[in-house]
Amino acid sequence: MAFDLTDLRLFANVLEAGTITAGASASCITLASASERIRGMESALGVPLLLRTRRGVSPTPAGRTLLQHALIVLQQIERMQGDLGDHASGLRGHVRLMCNSAALSDWLPDRLAGFLHDHPGMSVDLQERPSHEIVDALRHGVCEIGVLADSVDAVGLQAFVLGADPLVLVVPRGHALAARRRIAFAEVLGWELVGLPAGSALDDHLAGHARRLGTRPRYRIRLGSFEAVCRMVGQGVGLAVVPRAVVQRCGRSAGVRAVVLDDAWAARSLVLCVRELDALPAPARQLVARVLGASPGTGGG
Repeated sequence: MAFDLTDLRLFANVLEAGTITAGASASCITLASASERIRGMESALGVPLLLRTRRGVSPTPAGRTLLQHALIVLQQIERMQGDLGDHASGLRGHVRLMCNSAALSDWLPDRLAGFLHDHPGMSVDLQERPSHEIVDALRHGVCEIGVLADSVDAVGLQAFVLGADPLVLVVPRGHALAARRRIAFAEVLGWELVGLPAGSALDDHLAGHARRLGTRPRYRIRLGSFEAVCRMVGQGVGLAVVPRAVVQRCGRSAGVRAVVLDDAWAARSLVLCVRELDALPAPARQLVARVLGASPGTGGG
């Protein structure tokens, strides 16, 4: 089989749009050409890729597999073009980094600022993702460095522990739960909550654990930062689950206190992961060294 980039881009556009007509338009090719290309792909594979109905199209199992690989290839092409463009504009290094909400809030900003200040020829593509998505991205080569919670399975990756990063419940001082030392997440879900925006890494993480308990969190309001979340909790709007470091930084001024979460997944550490340290491009190795605070000569898989 021999698919070109136009085939892959067309296929992704068709499934995103839901119809071949709209996918062809998004790909800037005619409907006849789009239909012929998709039939050619199906002929080359010997299996149908799309389920066609009067309402539009959806992927077959083979189509879903092709879409997954097509998106990876297209993303890599876009990154290659961006990296080459950076070289043309004078940037001499580019690092792709994914991190979870806690790392983005507390661990990375100062380290990245120092790194970029000391390396004016470098740029960093920073994306916030849930920890399990970061592991998948590392394994598929979508990013070079991941900073995530050690609660996910990172087998096959090299991991370097950055420090303890437990999740805790924050409550207003004087709240009925303020005298508690520990609490289970299942009990927390009985209260109204304050949280980060839907789709943020921590929001996805908590929603996943709530689903396993057969329920979902009830949010009164969502805010864009941990500090804003804690201030809202301190005003008695609701409770929240945040990294302990956030409470240590702004708990006093926000008027909140932390209660330990009993659940094993909440007692986590923050780790930096790579596929293979020695195989990283030089800019990525330099950034790893800065985040770890020293030249990282050792690490566990």
